[in-house]
Amino acid sequence: MELTPPLPLSVVIVARNEAETLARCLTSVKGWVSEIIVVLNDTSDASETIAEEHGAIVHHREWKGFRDSKNEALDLSTQSWALCLDADEEVSNPLRFEIERFFAHGGDQSHVGAKFPRKVWFIDRWITHGDWYPDYSLRLIKREASRWGGDEFVHEKMECNGAVAVLRGDLHHYSFPTLSGHVSKINPFADLFVQQRQAKGAKFSVCSAVFRPFWRFFRAYFLRFGFLDGYPGFYIAWATAFGAFVRYSRLFEEENQRPPDV
Repeated sequence: MELTPPLPLSVVIVARNEAETLARCLTSVKGWVSEIIVVLNDTSDASETIAEEHGAIVHHREWKGFRDSKNEALDLSTQSWALCLDADEEVSNPLRFEIERFFAHGGDQSHVGAKFPRKVWFIDRWITHGDWYPDYSLRLIKREASRWGGDEFVHEKMECNGAVAVLRGDLHHYSFPTLSGHVSKINPFADLFVQQRQAKGAKFSVCSAVFRPFWRFFRAYFLRFGFLDGYPGFYIAWATAFGAFVRYSRLFEEENQRPPDV
């Protein structure tokens, strides 16, 4: 059965100064969904113009953290179903087909959400192993039964009250255009990690600081076959381990830093 678009679906995007990636994201959904909502946070580039050129409804809102800002954007949509995307993501043709088939075969009647793998382009290839893939993401949701939950600082996650389907098409993710861009994220995520741990009253553990990075490398590179992604896979495994080491070291610093003796 072939569906005639648009689907009863709102695409919801929250972005800040994402002019370089937004057009690709919007092009991948334009014409087959009923509504595109773009919520901009303190944006000073051409994102608004790009969004409007692709038929999106643009709203400006203050940043309230990942979880709360995404829920606020979700509340602005009007369709019964929503597809939540980041500006640096793209719906692949196979994923579009899977979403259309989901609606054509009544998935919207028997489920309240659907998740699918997210695949990252890094340096010179798609990463299809290790810690970065398949990275199943719950993004297609029935609005009345779903909400962004999780931590208010980072690692927000969609929570659905009901059955969730699994789709096979990949969501493309262009999160790190350059290796330096990936490295630049280590410190901000370490800061957020410290905030999380302190909010929960957790303390520094030397065992976690020493052994967790080694475990992250071993799991990503060997158990999850990161070595099949060539040198980028090797880099990702080491960078993931180093990132864990930095996060726990930052926690130690916060608990023990003091001025020098004079």
